[in-house]
Amino acid sequence: MSGPGEIGVDQIRKVIPHRFPILLLDRVVAVTPGESLVAVKAVTCTEPCYEGIGDEAGPVAYDYPWPLLLESWAQAAALLALWESPNPDVLAGDVVLAGGMRNVRFHRPARPGQVIEHRVRMVRKVGENAVMEGESLVGSEVVQEMGTMIETTRPIGVLA
Repeated sequence: MSGPGEIGVDQIRKVIPHRFPILLLDRVVAVTPGESLVAVKAVTCTEPCYEGIGDEAGPVAYDYPWPLLLESWAQAAALLALWESPNPDVLAGDVVLAGGMRNVRFHRPARPGQVIEHRVRMVRKVGENAVMEGESLVGSEVVQEMGTMIETTRPIGVLA
């Protein structure tokens, strides 16, 4: 996989096994292999998480759920971890698993019509393990901070 240029969903799906409805990234806009990655997720009102919201619901009902925001950031981190050595068969080979997170902070919600920019930085990589940090922004406002996240790569069979 190349370094510069935008990478769309078709290429993202060649690196991580996520598919609809849990593929939560739209494109990669910048990457420095082994160092950092910037990916974006556009929030729309047609997301499965908004299904069933009634007409009487106020704007808070459309706050993008924190767990999905976190998952979206983690998918960007998985892309960075695998960027230099993508698995040739993402549905049968190795997968990236989250091992733990520390110092996660949520600052304000994202809502439909907004684009979330995930910034991921690799702190270090040792063997199959990577330590990441970063944040998610809407415009210039930080919506989520990730102190550290540990990811590890394992054969998909460990999930069976």
